Amino acid sequence: MRACQGGVLLYPVYALLFADAGVSAAGISTLFVVWSVVAFVVEVPSGAWADSWSRRRLYAIGAFLTASGYASWLVWPAYPGFALGFVLWGLGGALASGSIEALIYDELAADGAAGRYAAVAGRGGTVEILAMLSATVLAAPAYAWGGYRLVGAASVVVTAAGGLVALGFVEAPRRQTSDEWGGAAGYLRTIRAGLRDVTRSRRVAWAVAVAALVPGFTALDEYLPLVSRAAGAPTVAVPLLFALPSLAMAGGSALAGRFATIGRGRLGGAVGVAAALLAAGALSGHPAGMVPIAVAFGVLQFAIVITETRLQEAISGRARATVLSVAGFVSEVVAVLVYTLFALGAHVAAVPLLFAACGIPLLATAAAIARRTPV
Repeated sequence: MRACQGGVLLYPVYALLFADAGVSAAGISTLFVVWSVVAFVVEVPSGAWADSWSRRRLYAIGAFLTASGYASWLVWPAYPGFALGFVLWGLGGALASGSIEALIYDELAADGAAGRYAAVAGRGGTVEILAMLSATVLAAPAYAWGGYRLVGAASVVVTAAGGLVALGFVEAPRRQTSDEWGGAAGYLRTIRAGLRDVTRSRRVAWAVAVAALVPGFTALDEYLPLVSRAAGAPTVAVPLLFALPSLAMAGGSALAGRFATIGRGRLGGAVGVAAALLAAGALSGHPAGMVPIAVAFGVLQFAIVITETRLQEAISGRARATVLSVAGFVSEVVAVLVYTLFALGAHVAAVPLLFAACGIPLLATAAAIARRTPV
């Protein structure tokens, strides 16, 4: 999922935390907008930082900031505290975005194994999603036992621990010279180099656009708890329903490595089917509607790994994390548009209809994926 955080118990219920604190559906959407605006403002600069500094350390800092954001929800459970949490999460997510992917690809390339990226990324995504699935299942008894405080405290600890683990990652020093990449001047050159890679190559620009659109639509996962509640599911059952998309996404991520050479037409067709399933599930008005929604998210996760792999293969310059962050920036713009649409609905009852309406632009995205890549 767009905000996938392996092992974070808060994830399937934090939208309900906001709603139970008196925040309306429109207000929740404005919180998501704050999150994405912070993320895309910092996205490209943080990518350049990852290209000119330690990617593993940057990822770790991002994890610590995200953990601090979760903590703010616990100590200040009101709209301002929720907004502060999303600011911190937005900063943390932007620092991590592109850093770990660039690190993995470059380390594989250094060993002459860049062709294994799709398989490695797919397996990594599967492990992360399965960890989130476990947390989702545990969230139900944890909520029943200790409410939002227990769920939130566990999320803070797990996320901070992830940052500590990241500090132990292997990271070979990149070839850098002080005049080219060092200092403030080198940092600005890194940003320019990454943006130049995108604007001067139609192939890279198209790969960035396609790789950004699909994860942008997974912003819809933030509304899955509200869709479940609107369909009649009690709060204690929401994490269990939320586990279905997680399980499907784990499968989609695992399959991506085996079908990395899938053609554009078939990939676009699969995303088109996913759009139809999202709409059908949201409009079903029954908790069973989470099944087609889950299948749709599994397909989207499959497409995310494939399109990101093809973007990695298209990048030839040294500012890899910067280019990936440009894709992340565009993805956040798409997410803000999604959140803005939901902000128009003043009541939770409007969420399923708005959720289904997002299938229309997703169909257009499917057509873009199937289109021939410019040379």
